[in-house]
Amino acid sequence: MSVDTETVRRIARLARIRVEEEQLEPLAKELSAILDWIGQLEEVDTENVPPMTSVEDMPMKKRPDVVTDGDCVDDILANAPKREGNFFVVPKVVE
Repeated sequence: MSVDTETVRRIARLARIRVEEEQLEPLAKELSAILDWIGQLEEVDTENVPPMTSVEDMPMKKRPDVVTDGDCVDDILANAPKREGNFFVVPKVVE
């Protein structure tokens, strides 16, 4: 897959990062190379490969699920600019 400079410019705008004009072409080449590499990975046959979380077969470390602290609502809300009962009050951001 080939990425052109306009696509890099659009990606930069969407990511809200500043990319200088002279950096657009090298970034386009790098992104194209990355996407080509991903394309190569898609060609690998993984049909009989079981999913795994690590390259080594080892059990997952687990700890008991116990509450170690709590009952400190007043301490947590002490610096809140506005609160209502045991909750933070924040301005509405979605209409």
